[in-house]
Amino acid sequence: MTRRSSARGGLVASVLVLAAALTACSDDGKDKDAKEPTATQTVAAPPPAAPKPGACYPLPFETAVAPTSEIAAVACTANHTSETVAVGTINSVVDGHLVAVDSERVQAQVATACPQALIEYVGGTRKRLRLSMIRPVWFTPTVKDSDAGAEWYRCDAVVLAGTSTLAQLKASLKGVLGQAKVNDRFAMCGTAAPDAKNFERVPCSAKHKWRAIDVVVFDEGKYPGEKKVRAAGRGQCEDAAADIAKDPLVFEWGYEWPTAEQWAMGQKFGRCWAIG
Repeated sequence: MTRRSSARGGLVASVLVLAAALTACSDDGKDKDAKEPTATQTVAAPPPAAPKPGACYPLPFETAVAPTSEIAAVACTANHTSETVAVGTINSVVDGHLVAVDSERVQAQVATACPQALIEYVGGTRKRLRLSMIRPVWFTPTVKDSDAGAEWYRCDAVVLAGTSTLAQLKASLKGVLGQAKVNDRFAMCGTAAPDAKNFERVPCSAKHKWRAIDVVVFDEGKYPGEKKVRAAGRGQCEDAAADIAKDPLVFEWGYEWPTAEQWAMGQKFGRCWAIG
């Protein structure tokens, strides 16, 4: 950070010294013991320290979906809802110019880095993550802290317990999807078929009727349209359900394809479901 206050302080001090000399040579009846004013220098407060990887926070759902958070960390053995999986540095210079921390450019950088950091932290494959209730959330400094010099971004992992509820955690999420079998606390299930009105995603440790079993992946590019994305999953989801059915001739399966809105937000895959 460039500091300009020291040069200005020197100039003010020189003027004051000169004024004091002129006063000493004159007798205007003023109190000679009066103190002359002195120059002061204001030092800007340093920005808040960057977060630490592995820290845990008791975030409410509303804060988890916000761009910034000022909630203090707690011990990871205590109740918490998020765990920091990575901390990085914001690239706020574009073509030699600084861009704001809340600009689309900065937010896009963080939105790309944090999902990848989550996979590396929890282990397993991208498919396993998509069939789980674990999600990435991320935070940047406030505009005020950014102006003071804060340049970090923070990637957290949370576990959904429902549509708008976060699961309470008491242990680290590091490596939980890299194990031989995904724990039902993290696996994704449904209260009903994915096309039912009362369908809600819940952890498989909660009461459920359906389970997410496979992922239908689409190529990057423009949204193909609902008719095409819907048709793409029929064969794959039916086969996936048959593979796990007790009777491969009698079973139920479901398919949840991405909408145009979800596609625009980055979800370019669908999910296969089966009773279980």
